[in-house]
Amino acid sequence: MKIDTIVNQPVVETERLILRPVRRADAGNLELFGGDKRVAEMTRNIPHPLPPGAIDTFIGSALAEDRTEDIWVMDGSPSGLGEFLGLIGLEQMDRKQSEVGYWVVPAFWNTGLASEAVSGLVNANPHNDTTMFASVFQDNPASARVLTNTGFEYLGDAEAFSVARETPVPTWTYLKRLDG
Repeated sequence: MKIDTIVNQPVVETERLILRPVRRADAGNLELFGGDKRVAEMTRNIPHPLPPGAIDTFIGSALAEDRTEDIWVMDGSPSGLGEFLGLIGLEQMDRKQSEVGYWVVPAFWNTGLASEAVSGLVNANPHNDTTMFASVFQDNPASARVLTNTGFEYLGDAEAFSVARETPVPTWTYLKRLDG
C-alpha cells in the first residue's frame, strides 16, 4: 500500500467547501469531469478527448514534491454537495507572485462555488504572495465575474493557447494585490 504525502500544501476551509490536495482516489472524478468537453474547452491545458494516462500524469505532478503548482479539490462533502466539485490551482511565479486557475463541475456552474474557492485561496494566501494573477477566456464571462467578485482588477487583453480547442483564444487578464 502506498500513502501519498503532500508537502507544504495546507487545507483551506470556506463556508461550503474544503479545498484539499488532490488524491489518487480522485482519478475517476478527474477523468469524468475533466474529460467533459465543456470543462476542457474553458481551460488552457486540459486536452479533449483525454489521452490515455493523462489523469495519472496529472495526479503524479500534483503530488510531486518539486511541483510548481499546488492544486486543490473543491470538496463540498461537509455541506452535502459532493466530494468533488472542481479544481483550483495556484502556480508559483517569481517575485512572490502566483497565478490562479480553476474549473467547476458543470452541474455546479453559477452557484458561487468558484467565487468561494478563489476567495478562500486568496484569503489563505498559502504562497505568501504579494500579487495573484488570473486569466479567463473572453467567451467565459462567468469566470470573469468570479474574479471581479473576489476583488481582482482587470489588467488587459491577451491570448492563450487552448489544448482542447487547438487554437489561441482571446483572454482577459486580472490581478489582485495582497499584503503577502
